Amino acid sequence: MIYPQNALDKLGFTEIKSLIKSHCLSDMGVQMVDRMQLMTSYENINKFLRQTREFKEILENDSPLPIRHLFDIKSLAEKIRVEGAFLSEAEFHQVLLSLQTVFSVISYFNEREGRYPNLEALFEHLQIEKKIIKSIEFVIDEKGKIRPNASPELQNIISGIAKAEQEARKRIDHIFKNAQNSGWTADGSLTIRDGRICIPLLAENKRKIKGFVHDESASGQTVYLEPEEVFQLNNQVRDLEFEKRREIVKILTALSSELRPYVPLLLSYHGLLTKLDFVRAKAMFAIETEGDMPQLSTQPELRLVNARHPLLFLNLKKEGQTVVPLNISIDEQQRIIVVSGPNAGGKSVCMKTVGLLQIMVQAGLLIPVDESSKVGIFKQIFADIGDDQSIESDLSTYSAHLSKMKYFVENSGGKTLILIDEFGTGTDPQFGGPIAEAVLETLNRKRVRGVITTHYSNLKVFANAAEGLENASMMFNNLEMQPLYILEMGKPGSSYAFEIAQKIGLPPHVLNAAKSKIGVHQKRVDTLLVDLERDKKELLETRVAVEKQQRRVNMLMEENEKLKSYLEENRKAILKDAKKEAQSIILNANKLVENTISEIKHNKADKEHTQQLRQNLRKELEKHAEKKEVPAQTIEAAPTELAAGDWVKLTDSETIGQIIDVTKENVILAIGDLRSVVKRKRVQKIAKKEVPKEIRRSYSSGITEDLAQFRPEIDIRGMRGEEALYEIEKYLDKALMMGFSNLRIIHGKGDGILRKLVRDYLRKYSHVSRMEDEHPDRGGDGITNVYL
Repeated sequence: MIYPQNALDKLGFTEIKSLIKSHCLSDMGVQMVDRMQLMTSYENINKFLRQTREFKEILENDSPLPIRHLFDIKSLAEKIRVEGAFLSEAEFHQVLLSLQTVFSVISYFNEREGRYPNLEALFEHLQIEKKIIKSIEFVIDEKGKIRPNASPELQNIISGIAKAEQEARKRIDHIFKNAQNSGWTADGSLTIRDGRICIPLLAENKRKIKGFVHDESASGQTVYLEPEEVFQLNNQVRDLEFEKRREIVKILTALSSELRPYVPLLLSYHGLLTKLDFVRAKAMFAIETEGDMPQLSTQPELRLVNARHPLLFLNLKKEGQTVVPLNISIDEQQRIIVVSGPNAGGKSVCMKTVGLLQIMVQAGLLIPVDESSKVGIFKQIFADIGDDQSIESDLSTYSAHLSKMKYFVENSGGKTLILIDEFGTGTDPQFGGPIAEAVLETLNRKRVRGVITTHYSNLKVFANAAEGLENASMMFNNLEMQPLYILEMGKPGSSYAFEIAQKIGLPPHVLNAAKSKIGVHQKRVDTLLVDLERDKKELLETRVAVEKQQRRVNMLMEENEKLKSYLEENRKAILKDAKKEAQSIILNANKLVENTISEIKHNKADKEHTQQLRQNLRKELEKHAEKKEVPAQTIEAAPTELAAGDWVKLTDSETIGQIIDVTKENVILAIGDLRSVVKRKRVQKIAKKEVPKEIRRSYSSGITEDLAQFRPEIDIRGMRGEEALYEIEKYLDKALMMGFSNLRIIHGKGDGILRKLVRDYLRKYSHVSRMEDEHPDRGGDGITNVYL
């Protein structure tokens, strides 16, 4: 149930229906869209949503559904239900085309059995009766005309008409030719008058040929005469035409009688076509608005993730703009969201987005949200939006609001969603505020759910203290005086009345007078809200940076764990192999010792032979002894004078580079496209002829190109902190390599956070000697000049 009824118009659902109707292919689909209403059955809502999602899948990723002809066969079926009634040739043709569409659609889904179960359910128990098509096709051709051989009688009649017409034409051609030869005819050829073929004769010659004058020209000089000889033949043709029409009626009546038992089935086919057109239109609208199916819940709850108002989304899409997404949650713990904030900050759009998307889901429509969103089911939706004053009912604006509040209080419950815009306005704030608070307290006791927008401070305070109520505010950039259209849960928002008035240009003495008239406590509360907004924004940016850093730490830890696990697995395998090898060595050694002792005893070996055997044992032992690593001698390059432009090679590799600059202990190298700072002792000067020609060419052209393209200015406005510092670091390195002594960093004024972050970083950069603001005429503290 929706109260009041005009809430559908104010929330935009009527306009949504109009947009869906524009996608319908038939009047039946349009009528079904008109009948869309709020559903409260979980099974029905789930079924309609899944049907739309499956049709959207077909439109986006599958072959086109063969929906070519959609006619209102319901009215045609009802027509032939009456005994003796019959359909015309065109009407039978519409039935034929519609049935062909029905059977093509069923065949389409049969080929994809199981892929679209909810759409298949539309014709699950529908009888396929192709005999109807065969009966119609026997009588009606593909152009919608009756076939000449629909009956033997009709075939004979058509044949007789052809013969009579041929004979009449032959006779009149002969008479016309003779008349022309005699000079009796006027200019022109044979013509039709009153359905008869006539000869154009000069008026003075009309008595030369016997016949009937059917017409004459405007001047009276020409008469159109049907010769008497042809008259009987033409009458015969006309009689045959009447006979043909009677035979056609007879055939169509017989065909209608043959289809009369199938009227219930034809109505079922009509229902299938109507539903397909309806679901297709909803799917087309979902594609247009980037709609998706949220998780559906039986409980009265709501969690919207990246939600967008569909009408606002379409309007901004035409202008090439995007909608700021809405994230909001309503459940048992936070049942009523009290939204505050500046005027034109998006409070009403937030509330209307919640209401419209809830109605759309319960009407079976996909909504523009992230698929992780969750939408429950409400039995009632009550809305108080806009001015409903009525002269006829003698209601003022505030009286109209109170009438709705009375209805809300008396009829709402735990499964009611309430939407109230500018709660309590329309009367003296000293009285409107307490009344609104009392109504809100009553609604909260009844455990209703909803969204309320307000400027009243007492409602913000009450929401902060009451269980089940949650403050929320539309974020506002209080430095640039611009709304951000982002809903922030957990705290109330300032109305920014004085700040907006100051931006508009209200004279200072008027503002000061206004400030002196409000209470000290109220002024302090509003100032604290503004400061809290600023602090919250800084905290949000810091939290984003910390989360990004934490993700990086987690990634490194994960890589470390994988490496540790890999080494642990390898260590076990190496130890296992080593143990096997040791066992093999010991076993072989034992055999060798035993064989040696046995040979000494057996041969009673002399001293020389015994020494030989011992030497063999020693050699075998040396094979398995641990080899000592000989430490590599470090060759230090003799100190040489280095200068910019010299070619050098890294001592610990074969890498060749060219010196860009030399400091006390370091050199700046160009290694390909890479610029690197290395210790002087790690490089060794080489002759230019030792450098390959292709390397020399690429280096000279690369550095020249870099110098040509480099500009001593970087714009980091709009970047996040970590991203901006990363870009600045690359920029400073390149500036040093190119030999630039000063540069400009454009960070904008904003709230000063980015400027402070950049300058704190630059103070730690050893190559920066000083920095200062740009001249006020050229950007002031929105630009930092850096000297290297």
